[in-house]
Amino acid sequence: MRSALANLFYENAKLTPNKEAIWCDGKIVSYREMAELVSRYSNLLLSLKAAHGDHIAIPMNNSIESVALFFSAADLGLCVVPLNPSLPFDAVKTAIVAGDVKHIIARKIFFSECEKNGGISIPGFSICLDQDYPGTIPFDKIKEMPATRPELDYDVDDNESLVLTMTSGSTGAPKPIDMSQKNKYERSMAHIRVYNLTKNDRILAATPLYHSLAERLVILPLILGATSILLPRFTPAIWLKCAEEQKPTFTIAVSAQLAQILELLKQPDAPSITSFRSIVSSSALLEDSVKYELIDLLKCEFHEMYGASEVSTVTDICFQETPNKQHSVGKPFDEAKIRILHDDDNGSVRDCAIHEVGEIAVKSKLQCKSYYKQENLMQTAMVDGYFRTGDLGYLDEDGYLYFAGRKKEIIITGAINVYPHDIDVVVGRLPEIEECAAFSYPDERLGEIVALAVVPKEGQEINLRALKSYCARNLADFQQPHKFFVLNKLPKNAMGKLQRMAILEYVQ
Repeated sequence: MRSALANLFYENAKLTPNKEAIWCDGKIVSYREMAELVSRYSNLLLSLKAAHGDHIAIPMNNSIESVALFFSAADLGLCVVPLNPSLPFDAVKTAIVAGDVKHIIARKIFFSECEKNGGISIPGFSICLDQDYPGTIPFDKIKEMPATRPELDYDVDDNESLVLTMTSGSTGAPKPIDMSQKNKYERSMAHIRVYNLTKNDRILAATPLYHSLAERLVILPLILGATSILLPRFTPAIWLKCAEEQKPTFTIAVSAQLAQILELLKQPDAPSITSFRSIVSSSALLEDSVKYELIDLLKCEFHEMYGASEVSTVTDICFQETPNKQHSVGKPFDEAKIRILHDDDNGSVRDCAIHEVGEIAVKSKLQCKSYYKQENLMQTAMVDGYFRTGDLGYLDEDGYLYFAGRKKEIIITGAINVYPHDIDVVVGRLPEIEECAAFSYPDERLGEIVALAVVPKEGQEINLRALKSYCARNLADFQQPHKFFVLNKLPKNAMGKLQRMAILEYVQ
């Protein structure tokens, strides 16, 4: 038995060998060429004694070779542990231990940094992707390998781990999200169905491959027989140039990217982007003004989704089809069910009423296997088969979900719960503000108070007296910020998602 993911990919290579499989950084590879690369990669790994079930870490850059590794790992029954190349050395060492890594595939700069910091001990091989490096095998050896799919003397089970995605808990220790081949396959098939994707689509991935979103956007087209367009890195200018030249028809982009793209699209010399049939915003809520301007400028279906890495995409909404639900993140996928939970003081858990804010909990057929070797943490997060996301929201009478922020970001001041997202929305309407975030600030009397960080638009100044007056008129008494901070930027992660809990470090 072989991997369904790998089988579908190889079948597409047989059916359409000359079709464009993937474009990346100006290079185009056909399905036949991609199949040969995957096969050579598999034969290279086998020649180096990679064993069934081994974990391979790769500080992953966006490249055709990285995509090939996913399919090679799927075919051989190996597990890829993608790492953010910019991680500090100590975080890399911790991730490698948490992920039971046996082999490493990386660039010379990674091995050089390891050596400077005392090295990393692994039991298996190390492959250097770009140059020769002492103690490593040069990736160029791949050219010596057979370009035919290797025969195996073992079966590859679709329940086997394919990817360990690193995320952090409240302590900062890694919680590797364990995703099986079946997870990756079923998540891809769900998105193919929901967004009506076909082999004629050109699917753009513009986020890092060490994140599950980009992984989905490169695996999905190659099992569908479509074309993958992979940006080596993101800037709004690079994205627009790619969209103009490569004519993508579908993408899922993080909201922070879309906000930057909009600013360039509004320029008088902006390119005409007309190829998209559908665009989906993910990761964080888009401001209404950004959303409506993008819909007007891009003239295609515009969706917003809600999800979490552990359970994949949970909901979707197409704004053109639901004009009366513009602040919702949509209704659940067929694979998912949602409950909104409230923890009572006596320790029991109840379901919230319609429009009552509580914690979003999800039961999904797309849920990951678990946290790798930390199954107890996954069990702690479950209630009656529902995964507690740590996000807040509510359901309306029609079953649409509304996002209200992160549970741990609630500001409790004077025994009143304040949802910072509600403040962000109101303050964010001011024309001179680029972005803003309410956050918790320690207070001796109340425990914590509402603080507000604002980033002015380029060339603009923030009049704090006018801002305070605006808040007084437009926010409830308990929502009023007691402290104001003007910053050059807000702390964000690699996906452009606001790190609200880190703002306090910026202002102290």
